Amino acid sequence: MANDRRPAPSSDKSAAAKKPRPRSLGPIADLERHLPADWWRTLFNSLYLKTDGDVVENDVNTVKEIDWVLSSTRFEQNDRILDLCCGQGRHSLELARRGYTHVLGLDRSRYLVRLAKRRAKDTHLQVSFHEGDARKFRFPDEGFHGALLMGNSFGYFEHEDDDAQVLAAVKNALVSKGTIVLDLVDGGWMAEHFQPRSWEWIDQDYFVCRERSLAKDGRRLITREVVVHAEKGVVADQFYAERLYTRDGIQELLTQVGFEQVRFGDPMKAESTRGQDLGMMEHRFLVIATAPRKAAKAAPKGPLFPQVTVVMGDATLPDMVKKGGKFNEEDFETINRLKHALAELPGYRFQFLDRHDTLVHDLRHAPPHFVLNLCDEGYMNDAFMELHVPATLEMMGIPYTGGGPACLALCYNKSHVAAIAQSIDVPVPMETYFDPNDSAAHLPSVFPALVKPNTGDSSLGITKDAVVRSMDEFMAYLEKLRHELAGRALLVQEYLEGGEYSVGLIGNPGQRFIALPVLEVDYSKLPEGLTPILSYESKWLPDSPYWTDISYKQAVLDEDTQRKLVDYSMLLFERLGCRDYARFDFRADSQGTVKLLEVNPNPGWCWDGKLNLMAGFAGMRYADLLGAILESAQERVALDLNLKHGRIAAKAAAEA
Repeated sequence: MANDRRPAPSSDKSAAAKKPRPRSLGPIADLERHLPADWWRTLFNSLYLKTDGDVVENDVNTVKEIDWVLSSTRFEQNDRILDLCCGQGRHSLELARRGYTHVLGLDRSRYLVRLAKRRAKDTHLQVSFHEGDARKFRFPDEGFHGALLMGNSFGYFEHEDDDAQVLAAVKNALVSKGTIVLDLVDGGWMAEHFQPRSWEWIDQDYFVCRERSLAKDGRRLITREVVVHAEKGVVADQFYAERLYTRDGIQELLTQVGFEQVRFGDPMKAESTRGQDLGMMEHRFLVIATAPRKAAKAAPKGPLFPQVTVVMGDATLPDMVKKGGKFNEEDFETINRLKHALAELPGYRFQFLDRHDTLVHDLRHAPPHFVLNLCDEGYMNDAFMELHVPATLEMMGIPYTGGGPACLALCYNKSHVAAIAQSIDVPVPMETYFDPNDSAAHLPSVFPALVKPNTGDSSLGITKDAVVRSMDEFMAYLEKLRHELAGRALLVQEYLEGGEYSVGLIGNPGQRFIALPVLEVDYSKLPEGLTPILSYESKWLPDSPYWTDISYKQAVLDEDTQRKLVDYSMLLFERLGCRDYARFDFRADSQGTVKLLEVNPNPGWCWDGKLNLMAGFAGMRYADLLGAILESAQERVALDLNLKHGRIAAKAAAEA
């Protein structure tokens, strides 16, 4: 993220219309106590450009800063340049104006990245902008010749180890002897000369007041920023911080990470159209360093873990989710298709574990090298114990595909997912949490309503009668669920009447991340009178019209809706701790607003399931999908192992 001077309050016009206006906290003795650890996640948006516009939207500054960089380096126009924490893309776009044709910008702020993309499109400049975390980004096919971190965008994190992770990620992204350039505030100077209090008018309507103090360790500058509208009052009361690096301090960190030939450019002071509080832009210097020479890449050796054990449900045990409470002919056909597809993958050897009465014993006495976890039925075919399989693998130190136990537990509870989604501004249906044993629970006041279990998957408890249109229908369906799913809490949601969509993601943050083409559920052939929902019948009863007459197609959506669906999914993937692959289901209301239905961290893997259908839209075969999941998981494990070994080596070196 590009904090060229200071972050803006978390507010924009749409958010302001929905949320109550913030109130000032009043006088505060200790700024550091009020500082959120991850303040940088949400603060970079439209008001950031307003409060800091005199500096960061100042073309004179952008031109001077790129001149500053190019005069201190030997970048050539055909070099591949990474603009890390690129913000709204001002440095990337200026490089493109000067003929640099291979510039890529990356930033954590969704708002600023979108703005950068619009500006690139409007100006016909060829810059590729991406959203991502500076600590764990990865572009394996790039091999950058140079990387920029401009405008005091380094040092946001609470711990210095995170800063080291950023530098390590840059080092890995650079070619041998590639160049990193950091634009940093002079920490020693700022610690002695910062303004404890200031205020200035932003424009004719807004003014901003700032308080600053050093952190207790003296190594970070904490700032409080109160933005006020002359008539409406306080717009935001925000806190942020930046680590103060001296020349010796940043040189030591760069050297520790592995950079060489650390040197410093001339100092610079920013221009300001308001000419008042320059904050962190007042006294800066450039740091330039060289990445170490890399060993020549060896020829591809195939999978990291070629021997893979596939853990599945137990076909010898009852399964209350399936038709008749047991595995059926179509389930065995699905397993056979899986085995044929896996056999197509070059470099892998597969064995299968599906006897749950001996599963723990088998894992302990012959630990697999790697597990493809397809046991979405749960341990002993109990969906409540789906998390027990990865938990067992974790305890035994066996790497595996898919979500971890905490992620599975969280996503199994639909009300928890909805609460988290709301907290990050992903729309969800209006709903009431209903305990069937609580006679005082709130009953639905708006019909039609959808009644479903709060916990569960595979549409268990969601039949063709789950959409109720009157109090009588609601009470009848409630009694049915009380009998079939005794003691299980329910959700009573608004029934969404619009299009229904699914988004499939393969990969991990910081690695390759594929968003498959969006799928739409086609209810057009469903007989009249049947409510268009993906009910239990649609998944488990082949004789039902819900099975035979519902189909799936690639969604044709406007650009804004497509973007929202993918953005919401990526945000939830990261926040909920998904790994390797996941599916996100949405449905639109009567006004066209798409809302989250549920998150599937270990979605159905079968050949005729939604995930494989979406892969088919992208031109992938079933084997390709399974291979992509395995590759993503093994790549993640490899990165984790490298990081772990690097920390062990660094600790050993420090102790020596």
